[in-house]
Amino acid sequence: MLDKPRYSRVSDIIELATYMASKVQGITINDIMERYNVSRRTAERMRDSLTNIFPEIDEIETDDNYKHWGFTNNVISSLINFKPKEIANLEQLQRRTTNKELQNELTETITKIKALTNKRQNNAEENIELFMQTEGYAVRQMPQYSIDLNTLDIIRKSLQSSKMVTGIYHDKQRLIEPLGMIYGSKIYLVAREKAKGDSIYNYLLHKFTDLKITDKIFDKGNFDLQEYSKQSFGVYHGKILDVKLLFSQELAKEASSFNFHPTQKGKFNQDGTYTVTFKASGDKEIIWHVFRWGEGCKIISPKSLDKEYKQYLKNCLKN
Repeated sequence: MLDKPRYSRVSDIIELATYMASKVQGITINDIMERYNVSRRTAERMRDSLTNIFPEIDEIETDDNYKHWGFTNNVISSLINFKPKEIANLEQLQRRTTNKELQNELTETITKIKALTNKRQNNAEENIELFMQTEGYAVRQMPQYSIDLNTLDIIRKSLQSSKMVTGIYHDKQRLIEPLGMIYGSKIYLVAREKAKGDSIYNYLLHKFTDLKITDKIFDKGNFDLQEYSKQSFGVYHGKILDVKLLFSQELAKEASSFNFHPTQKGKFNQDGTYTVTFKASGDKEIIWHVFRWGEGCKIISPKSLDKEYKQYLKNCLKN
């Protein structure tokens, strides 16, 4: 039995996750072998890749003598998307049917599918990077503080169960409500602290010690990690700035393909330069990023940010 070539592996893993989530009793190794026409060894590797990505996958008890694996929650729903061809097929059926009631129902279904597809498109694209890293095809190369696996496991369990966590941070005992994590050059824990009310803070995860999960349940409310992260350029939250950056002709093409921020808009100017605008807080992180582009990047607005940047450069030259 021949295995599929490597280039199809990422799409197979995504499709496998969808297939697994569609089965109430989960799937077996034989199911994977048959569906993807692969050897048992490859089927086991595909299953292992999936379980490494999704800790929510677990063995499911059934009446037969085979091991079944399936999702313990609906986490996969954020990855499911519809191809334009699939939507077009539904639209074709909707036009062809003579049953008015069925036609109206198909119209409503297509509208809902399109709404979900537009909302989840970016999430699906972002998760492909995670799949490729897990399979060994990509590496995230940046200096980063090492985090104990036990720490990550405690936070993961807290996020799954909405249970508070205790730990020491800056020599002080804390009782916190984890809401998510933001990865960058450092790993930040987004959380509320019981003693400080409903405000949300970003904690450096590597500075926590003696972390323990408690039995105290907390309410996450309507907190949305994606929306929260879009408010800032990096991890620092504060006043929202209307930022405009100007890139030289030499950097214009490179800047046009760079993802600065979810709210960004860009345009090529008549002189060959490139302008990027976005709304975000985090003046220091914006400044640090502009510095990386060198003399070919200028802050056009706000003027206060440009002034702060020039002062930052002067301070660097003093040392």
